[in-house]
Amino acid sequence: MTQSHQKRLFPCGVTRREFVWEMGAGFAGLALASLLDGDGFFARHARGGEASAATGAAAGPLAPKPPHFKTPAKSCIFLMMNGGPSHVDTFDYKPGLKKYAGQSLPADKKFTNSGNRKMGFLTPAWREFQPGGTSGLMISDYFPRVREHADRLALIRSCHTDSHAHGSALVAMNTGSTFIGKPSLGSWAVYGLGTENQNLPGYVVILDKRGGPISGQPNWAAGYMPASYQGTLFRPVGDPVLDLRGPAHIDRAIQREQLDVLAKLNQQHLDERKGASDLAARIASYELAFRMQSEVPEAVDLKQETQETLDLYGVGRQPTDEFGRNCLVARRLVERGVRFVQLYSGGGHLEETWDAHESVEKNHGRHAAEVDQPIAALLSDLERRGLLQSTLILWGGEFGRMPFAEGEGAPGRNHNPYGFTMWLAGAGVRGGTSYGETDEFGFEAVADKVHLHDVHATLLALMGLDHERLTYFHQGRDERMTDVYGRVVKEVIA
Repeated sequence: MTQSHQKRLFPCGVTRREFVWEMGAGFAGLALASLLDGDGFFARHARGGEASAATGAAAGPLAPKPPHFKTPAKSCIFLMMNGGPSHVDTFDYKPGLKKYAGQSLPADKKFTNSGNRKMGFLTPAWREFQPGGTSGLMISDYFPRVREHADRLALIRSCHTDSHAHGSALVAMNTGSTFIGKPSLGSWAVYGLGTENQNLPGYVVILDKRGGPISGQPNWAAGYMPASYQGTLFRPVGDPVLDLRGPAHIDRAIQREQLDVLAKLNQQHLDERKGASDLAARIASYELAFRMQSEVPEAVDLKQETQETLDLYGVGRQPTDEFGRNCLVARRLVERGVRFVQLYSGGGHLEETWDAHESVEKNHGRHAAEVDQPIAALLSDLERRGLLQSTLILWGGEFGRMPFAEGEGAPGRNHNPYGFTMWLAGAGVRGGTSYGETDEFGFEAVADKVHLHDVHATLLALMGLDHERLTYFHQGRDERMTDVYGRVVKEVIA
């Protein structure tokens, strides 16, 4: 504002700048604050607190919080099949594909051809389906070990999403939006509930050794929330966390003194920069790292497990060793109070993920062999330790795959966001059930359609969080995981 503008007076004899200041900070502002408080405005727009560098994270945003309503779930493990597993070859039994094999997809089925790839003919599942458990859920021979747990699974066979591209679809599955910058599912869970173990991260992500998801860090970011809620990456092979032990000549007492001095200096710095959540989170991370030095080595030490348990997960054998280790680490983390753990199967791009463009049998045969035994072991191990009653499991990818082959004589399938399957198991889940349907080809969801917002609303509900009440006030709007719509699929909740 120019000097002449500053001197321009209102009829009341003050400048425009003074008038605006008086409205915000004077008696008018006090009256407005009173009216808003009486209307419940401030109660509805609670924000995550910032950790104090001096007091540490125990008084900060990761402290345990009560849920909106009581549920048995205390933790969640999200098994992310990066690349888009084919539902018609795994968990969505479509015998009609044999009937229509060799025919074209009907002309009334409209879709976007991802990558302008060649369209072949309708192709049956590459492996047979068999009934599992007393429920008789039909599950493919790609997952024979998981099929043994059919009575624990709730299959949602009518999922659909908003993108046919890996990058945006992955971000959508993790954050509820195809646009980068939103908090991830794990961030919302920790924001709403905190975490029970202040010596471990509340939200842990373990990637595939072949690489991370194509859209990278936004898949586990905290978005516009304080950075304290973002996922902490553990390494998929070797030591999950490097450099936990400091130099031999510095013991914990000396390190504690150094951190106390650093905390005071950092707090002074933060006091001059109110609202700098990234800075507050970085300061708090020093304290968390100090506490992690004591607890993380024990939490991820698989040498404490019996040989029988290692064999159960397939640790020490190929092709199950890596994902088996990660599933076992996930069990040890939730056992110790970590709120949310996400494991990735498939890394990098194309055939290194579940992206079966070239050959479903070759691709899914490889990746399913890596994860089938470890996932079944995780369910069994959680059950026998009494942890399945308090641990929620979510399985799925960013979308499914088309019911037709990718070109004439080609054994691969293209991306399909119109209909695919995800499943839940564990705390509060109605096992042995199937909800929703795709059409007779498996092309699109047609009955009891479940959008990814509905998946997120259901998972949050199972964790005791109302997706409409779990909001974060950002830029004048109550933001939420499910944006402006989403419903809880009550049919899969016990």
